[in-house]
Amino acid sequence: MRRPHLMLALPAALALAACGAQDKAADTAATSPAPDAAHTFSPEITGADFGELVKTLASDEFEGRAPGTVGEERTVEYISAQFKRIGLQPGGDNDSWYQTVPMVETTADESTVLKLTTAKGARDLAFGRDMVLGTRTGKPQIEVADSELVFVGYGVDAPEQNWNDYAGLDVKGKTVVILVNDPGFHAQDASLFEGERMTYYGRWTYKFEEAARKGAAAALIVHDTAGASYGWDVVKNSWSGAQFDLRPQDDPEPRLPAQGWITGDVARALFADAGLDLDAQIQAANQRGFKPVPLNAKVSFDLKSTVAEKSSRNVVGILPGTEAPDEAILYLAHWDHLGKHEGEGDTIYNGAIDNATGVAGIIEIAEKFATAEPKPKRSLVFLAVTLEESGLLGSKYYVAQPSIDLAQTVGVINLDAMSVAGPSRDFVVTGKGSSELEDILKTYADQQNRTLVEEGNPAGGYYFRSDHFNFAKAGVPALYAKGGNDLIEGGVAAGKAASDDYATRYHQPGDEYNPDWNLDGVVQDLEALYGVGRTLADGDRWPNWYDGNPFKATRDAARGRTGTP
Repeated sequence: MRRPHLMLALPAALALAACGAQDKAADTAATSPAPDAAHTFSPEITGADFGELVKTLASDEFEGRAPGTVGEERTVEYISAQFKRIGLQPGGDNDSWYQTVPMVETTADESTVLKLTTAKGARDLAFGRDMVLGTRTGKPQIEVADSELVFVGYGVDAPEQNWNDYAGLDVKGKTVVILVNDPGFHAQDASLFEGERMTYYGRWTYKFEEAARKGAAAALIVHDTAGASYGWDVVKNSWSGAQFDLRPQDDPEPRLPAQGWITGDVARALFADAGLDLDAQIQAANQRGFKPVPLNAKVSFDLKSTVAEKSSRNVVGILPGTEAPDEAILYLAHWDHLGKHEGEGDTIYNGAIDNATGVAGIIEIAEKFATAEPKPKRSLVFLAVTLEESGLLGSKYYVAQPSIDLAQTVGVINLDAMSVAGPSRDFVVTGKGSSELEDILKTYADQQNRTLVEEGNPAGGYYFRSDHFNFAKAGVPALYAKGGNDLIEGGVAAGKAASDDYATRYHQPGDEYNPDWNLDGVVQDLEALYGVGRTLADGDRWPNWYDGNPFKATRDAARGRTGTP
């Protein structure tokens, strides 16, 4: 199982050792592994084929698949060779297999001080200890002087929830202070948003985007471990060192001049200086009709950063539909991992489960589609994206520059860190209760005598932490599902043991291919996910989000309709 809270504890710099990949295929072809010359692939989904693909992608030859390294070159060439062998057509730039993803590397000066001025005097907040701060503007210097601080609760404007934390407030020039997660979690009230389950509005990325839409000068999120699902060290490590992003002109989302976090202790002292009790303000923010609260404080900082433009690549293969080629179902997996690092012992972060399994999965599904008869009526897009480990950047770029228009993309199925522990009685749907894609999946799960279940720790917001989320924000119904923990052999205890074992290897050199894996379960998962795509590819259904989902309005606007025809 993916554990994003563990992932965030690693510096983002590990995910991109030396980005800046251009098309170096000619330079590396002589050293790139041959596309499985010794293995004969079956047109069906098999454990042997899946294992061969994972073994190759996670081999030491691929050096941990870090973007911008020889590992990237070998990886994207291998994936494109598989797509070509299967019979897909190139769907990237200029009729190639590759979509170049331009990006910006920004490294904040960690000597930056954030100065708070209150009625009690001035206080300097240190980078890492008290706060973290960054910019996504691509500018080497951002200055904010004497910006008024305003507490805006959870920083949510959700018309369908009759909730607006910015009501009556002009935030231009101001810095907003925001709580992490959403009201349902902290209030433990199932009637607010989705109760304990984090919604889109609880994700810190949304909060910064909404503050930018409102015109704020900066935004600071108040950290608390329970609400974030990770400790302050995770925040500190994640915001230190090089940070990677799309160029502002390639990103449809609004951006703040500066954004960051403050510790809970800093927030408590800030509120106290304003004559306010933080706990009481949290309780007030949990009530519908909350009004923003001025903190009678100002913030100033001079944020300097080192900025450089670099690039990596997505791999895109398309199987054109026979009757509706402009309508597509998209299968998605990220190919990147953490690369190779200096040190003693094993220094290659092979990324077998995360996410050679997902890439192998979409290749297996692609081959079954390409060889099955009759050919699908709608097109199939198979997308292997880069820079997931750096903030879902490859998928975000594709969403901004899609091969087939997103309004004509029927649905998205994401494969990320698949279970290799054997067949299970359950099928985990991360973000269960989101879209009608689950209704189709249930049909195939029923045939396998399996039960759809939600992920563990729904408060962690895992639905918003993998590549399908960028498609969801654009309105496209997106499914993220994989084998569960109630194993046929050993039950829940065996499943938990397998999950706990993987947790010790997650984002470590120990995430390697193991020939002793029981791949019967992953074959079962892939057959079900293939079935979802086949149902959509052979029909004319346009699945939508369930009523009440925050992405439904975007989908309805894109499709020019309300409800599901």
